[in-house]
Amino acid sequence: MTRNPEQTARTANPADHKTPPAKHRVHMDQEIYLIGLNHRTASVEVRERFALTDCTVLEQGVVPTGDDISEVVILSTCNRVEIMAVGNGPGVPARVLDCWAAARGQQRGDLEPFVYVHKGIDAVRHLFSVASSLDSMVVGEPQILGQLKDAYRKAVGRNATRVVLNRLLHKAFSVAKRVRTETAVASSAVSISYAAVELAKRIFGEMSQYKAMLIGAGEMAELAATHLLNSGIREIMVANRTFERGLQLAKQFKGEAVLFQDLSVRLAEADIIISSTGAHEPIIRARDIKDVLKRRKNRPMFFIDIAVPRDIDPDVNNLDNVYLYDIDDLKEVVEENMAQRRDEAAKARAIVEEEAGNFAKWLKSLDLQPTIVDLLRRSERIAQDELARTLKRLGPVDDATREALQAMLCAIVKKVNHEPITFLKRRFDEEEAGTRYIDITRRMFNLDCDDVPEDAHSDRKHPLQRDDA
Repeated sequence: MTRNPEQTARTANPADHKTPPAKHRVHMDQEIYLIGLNHRTASVEVRERFALTDCTVLEQGVVPTGDDISEVVILSTCNRVEIMAVGNGPGVPARVLDCWAAARGQQRGDLEPFVYVHKGIDAVRHLFSVASSLDSMVVGEPQILGQLKDAYRKAVGRNATRVVLNRLLHKAFSVAKRVRTETAVASSAVSISYAAVELAKRIFGEMSQYKAMLIGAGEMAELAATHLLNSGIREIMVANRTFERGLQLAKQFKGEAVLFQDLSVRLAEADIIISSTGAHEPIIRARDIKDVLKRRKNRPMFFIDIAVPRDIDPDVNNLDNVYLYDIDDLKEVVEENMAQRRDEAAKARAIVEEEAGNFAKWLKSLDLQPTIVDLLRRSERIAQDELARTLKRLGPVDDATREALQAMLCAIVKKVNHEPITFLKRRFDEEEAGTRYIDITRRMFNLDCDDVPEDAHSDRKHPLQRDDA
């Protein structure tokens, strides 16, 4: 038999046949991308320039869906900004970077040197590592999972997620839970707040004679207050833009709430200041501290800025008797704690790898599912047509008979299709050429309803037909 070029291409090498007909491709054209920067690739100065903590911006959608991008989730924390996108074509990362830079009033070229791009299974693996806090500055810290859940919640609220990211994020949450359940990676974990207090202890030594002020009343501030009290701090003040929230936190730790507008006045009372607000520009500048130092008679002040963007102008560090540390300065404290958790982290990474492989199988199955559905629908349609003809020939039948015939047809459809479906699933799991079997199945059963002339193969001889017949 003479094959035309198209036929040859379809059957030559199973491994070469990666692309089934476009009409039944549901998800295969799309890819998962993760574009981001973190504490390893960018300094705090860069991270604050490109932070996406502005709720208004996020609500509007930094990266709008549509055209080549169908799904988006944006995670922005003090140590990282990561944008997960499901899109079509190699231009997706560039489009994400353009939108991201524009949201911060910058150019893509300003952002690009600090960015990493993960694609496909690498993106899945990275996200699972982030959710499990294996990629955090503080391995095992619990905050990142809550931040990721919040980012997902906002994306769902913007209707920016679909099948793939919904499944991916829920899977990320379950992977994080499994890591915490099956390993001790979080048992000795420190938080950024803990590292900040440990740094303060190294400088001040005995803490009982000192007074601390927390600027901000979020989760980081609450953790800092806990660690300060455990370290024996004499008194805690809390300054927050929303006084009621500051008052609530202060009462929890038997401290004092400070009106935010009185911050510059009350700073003179504090020896240790830990700031963790969501402000988009510094709330404390060098000129403000000069007067504070005069009132303190130049007694030393210790500032720890764990906010991104930073709450405290770096120029403050140039003042005498002032010691300013930002989040990047806490790495030394964190590194000491890391050694204790390396073995557990290795176990956790094995879990991440296993779950990433499972997700890859599910993602791949999206290509198979439409064919299985179409195969069953075809069989059901044929069965219903034949049932209608049979009932027409039989004439009036009672409901019990009709239901019995219907049940029999449903059972036949399931049993007849069981082996072909099992075969497809097995080949999809075992072989790289799974898409080839989809193509064969769709053509074998004409699932795409192609018009095939009745005499299309009339030139072919029957296997038993002889030339002299």
